[in-house]
Amino acid sequence: MCPPEHFEVKYRINPWMNPGAWATKAQFLAEAARRQWQRLYDVLLTWGAQVELVEAAPDLPDLVFAANAAVIVDRKALLARFRHPQRRLEEPVFARALHCLKLLGFLDLVAELPKTLILEGAGDCIWDRERNHFWLGFGQRSDCSSQQVVADFFGMDCVALELTDPRFYHLDTAFCPLPFGEVIYYPAAFTRAAGRAIEERVASSQRIILDEEDATLFAANSISFGRLILLSRCSRKLRRQLEERQYTVMTTPLHAFLRGGGSACCLTLRIDHKRRGREPHGEGDAGLRC
Repeated sequence: MCPPEHFEVKYRINPWMNPGAWATKAQFLAEAARRQWQRLYDVLLTWGAQVELVEAAPDLPDLVFAANAAVIVDRKALLARFRHPQRRLEEPVFARALHCLKLLGFLDLVAELPKTLILEGAGDCIWDRERNHFWLGFGQRSDCSSQQVVADFFGMDCVALELTDPRFYHLDTAFCPLPFGEVIYYPAAFTRAAGRAIEERVASSQRIILDEEDATLFAANSISFGRLILLSRCSRKLRRQLEERQYTVMTTPLHAFLRGGGSACCLTLRIDHKRRGREPHGEGDAGLRC
């Protein structure tokens, strides 16, 4: 995670960002962001997480969205490359942080993408432990051609899903595989072909389909480990659906970050994901590290 000391909305690279609106109450919103981030951090620690911090940097307001730093599974990290120039300055900061994690013994390998490819980290490349493969979002920020690079680097399948709604510019804004097989997603964010790809791989009983209200609250942008699901807000309907599946739903407001196009998942990068077979199923989240 990266503290939001320099978080603000100073440019517009997604529909949620409005620099003018931010500027009218910048101090209030910056203070709200710090309080909300600290609450998320404290909740994660309370639930047993170990959190490594990236130092915030001036003029890099989106560095707080640590999920975009890399894709990490089995102690291997594939560094992100960003589409917009406003975020490219984050790349060396995240690279240094991940190389430090390698020195500390959390990672075995840190690698770069081919120079011609764009892949915005775990925001667009999400690990599904139940199915032992990646889901890759493309069409807004990341390149579809990065699918094969991910598959080759990690030695695991990678299923590409095309995103069509600019509001859901990263896969993690509209799609969330849960630890025990269910998938939360907003179908309208995807092409028909992507929808069919999801339906082919996720049983109907495991699909938790969001309506627009929950989707625009970024309910899919949640953190899940064990039976806990942590998110900013959700409807009573979605809470009931999750609780019926034996999940504990905890909300912690993160609306200041929604102004930048992010929420709980965007603010964290899991560095302890492992493929199934490397640990007993259902126990892999006990030592959550992000």
